[in-house]
Amino acid sequence: MHQLWSPWRYRYATQGKPLVPSACIFCDKAASTLDEQNLVLFRGNHCYVILNLYPYTNGHLMIVPYEHVDSLAAASPEASAEMMHLARLAETALRTVYQPGGINIGMNLGECAGAGVAAHIHLHVLPRWFGDANFISVIGETRVLLEELPVTWQRLRDAFASISS
Repeated sequence: MHQLWSPWRYRYATQGKPLVPSACIFCDKAASTLDEQNLVLFRGNHCYVILNLYPYTNGHLMIVPYEHVDSLAAASPEASAEMMHLARLAETALRTVYQPGGINIGMNLGECAGAGVAAHIHLHVLPRWFGDANFISVIGETRVLLEELPVTWQRLRDAFASISS
């Protein structure tokens, strides 16, 4: 029998969803200067790029506006435009670092649409490969990630630094 180890998910799996969130995780991470600890890859003028703490694939990142809004329509034109600009940079960084077969880009607006943090919009950008949704993901509801988040952070942080300068 084979074993998969993902100890970083223990905290997520064992803590229940709070009835009333104490704060917005995206606002907290935007206000912090601990970018490596918070997995922040890049900071723009109106948005920042952060790794997903519970990724579907290696390199799964999110683009988050600094403003706390729950819909794309409520975001400022500047934040909306920068989200698309950062999505283009993210595509370049992911293709450079991981050479994926494709890339998914999307938003889940509202809890019933699948938003884990419905009160603060964020755009998911994740690399995809043929066969990355295999039996263990579909049947076993388990993701197999080949790289630890600190390694992913360093590789993508370096890629963003080289393409954004």
